[in-house]
Amino acid sequence: ITLRVCYNWTCSSREFVTFSAADMANVKGYLTQCAGDSFHDRVQRLRVGIWQLQLVAQKYIPALANDREINEFDRDVEGRLDCVDSSTNTTTYLRILQDLGQLPGFSVTNPEVRNLLDFHAVHWTAVVTDKNDGKLWSVDSWFRPHGHLPFVMPLADWKKDKKAWESPYNKANPYPVSIQELCPSPQRVAEPAEPP
Repeated sequence: ITLRVCYNWTCSSREFVTFSAADMANVKGYLTQCAGDSFHDRVQRLRVGIWQLQLVAQKYIPALANDREINEFDRDVEGRLDCVDSSTNTTTYLRILQDLGQLPGFSVTNPEVRNLLDFHAVHWTAVVTDKNDGKLWSVDSWFRPHGHLPFVMPLADWKKDKKAWESPYNKANPYPVSIQELCPSPQRVAEPAEPP
């Protein structure tokens, strides 16, 4: 799969990379660990897919490992990503997952912006639509360093500047020690409720 990756803020650097069949098989292997049909498993599968595709991109563009969450921590480094880069790349990764049939229950839409006219608060996110109810969800990878799980929350609340790492969304956005904690076996743990 050949795709374009944006970095160095506002896509000022663009590089085409090709993900190999072995790369994609590895990604799919991770995705099988969140193969359930529940809303929780579908969200975690989406998060794992973005995380793994970022790591594959980083293999071909090592400078992406220099990216840190938000802009204050990587202002002068090669490979930094602002929210435009992050939302553009995340949308590309989501489209790859969708085309491979690895994004069950979601369809990819165009990125969205909040606070467009406020230079200090403007922010972009990737977006998916839940096919079951038509609800739009923000998939925001900018708040974490490159190669980490993104935050997922209802787009309407994202537009109100709510934080995905705070209650009640923190339950859908855990940062566990292992992938098995993201998508536990239904025999071991009760199903978490869908966030509002």
